[in-house]
Amino acid sequence: MSAITICDSTLRDGSHPKGHKITVDEVRAVVGALDAAGVPWIEVGHGDGLGGSSANYGFSETDEFTLMRAAADTMRTSRLAVLLLPGIGLRTDLAKAQDVGAELVRIATHCTEADIAIQHIGAARELGLFTVGFLMMAHLNPPAMLAEQARIMADAGANLVYVTDSAGYMLSDDVAASVGALRTALPADVEVGFHGHHNLAYGVANSVAAVAEGATWIDASTCGLGAGAGNTPTEILVAVCARLGIVTGVDVMRMADAAQDVVRPILDRPVQVDRSSLMLGFAGVYSSFLLHAERAAERFGVPAHLILLEVARRKAVGGQEDIIIEIAAGLAAAKAVPA
Repeated sequence: MSAITICDSTLRDGSHPKGHKITVDEVRAVVGALDAAGVPWIEVGHGDGLGGSSANYGFSETDEFTLMRAAADTMRTSRLAVLLLPGIGLRTDLAKAQDVGAELVRIATHCTEADIAIQHIGAARELGLFTVGFLMMAHLNPPAMLAEQARIMADAGANLVYVTDSAGYMLSDDVAASVGALRTALPADVEVGFHGHHNLAYGVANSVAAVAEGATWIDASTCGLGAGAGNTPTEILVAVCARLGIVTGVDVMRMADAAQDVVRPILDRPVQVDRSSLMLGFAGVYSSFLLHAERAAERFGVPAHLILLEVARRKAVGGQEDIIIEIAAGLAAAKAVPA
């Protein structure tokens, strides 16, 4: 019987659809419910990680360290995780996160740029944090080459490396191939994880495929609250795992209660596969681009899904949010020219 560790990202990836306006009261309520359900790790912070509150990514309404401290103070058995993207978060941010209770950090890079995380992984290990390599937009790198990137992170000191389907583009065979490649390439003491988005409604199926290939950590978000059409829904994942005999340590009924009674009431918008979020998964676009594209669509009077298709054509990746305005303006200008 397989056993996995679940990291719930409702209060970090869920920051994207909430417009980075998660409140202290919401943090306390969600953490309390997830802790009671037995979720072992809960990730908290700005959607783009430590230091992400900015004009480019969107300002947090409440300081992220205030939210982290509220989470840590509420936890009884759960433990606090944070995310850091090199070039956004700083070592000082990492030390401050640890001071307020973080015990795990995920160091996230594009799937071909693991080498820019070497010093960050080293710094996290020096601080004594459980350190995770997070290879984003994994579908853009073939399995063998993705495994080479994972080995860079492992050699730098990562305890665990993730296949991260940031676009919700991967199907189960894709996930199996990538996770299997990492499991083969990495030392036995370095674990493998999977982070999925639900843009093609494959989040749960892909997570199960990852476990079958040796992944022992799986990310999810309660009610799917996350970028794009959301993440793998935690409450569905733990129920499916229970049916399959995969041990999560999470109580199915308490997790269902957390979803229905605590998280669903704080959703600002439906977490669903609509036309725009479907295009994220179909074309392979970074999920957190969705709200940026919708705002640009409203500003320039052009359809959001056409913006996202052009983003995909240009192969834009996380950190290139500013290209969305350029694309929207270009589409609007073309629209204004008589045929």
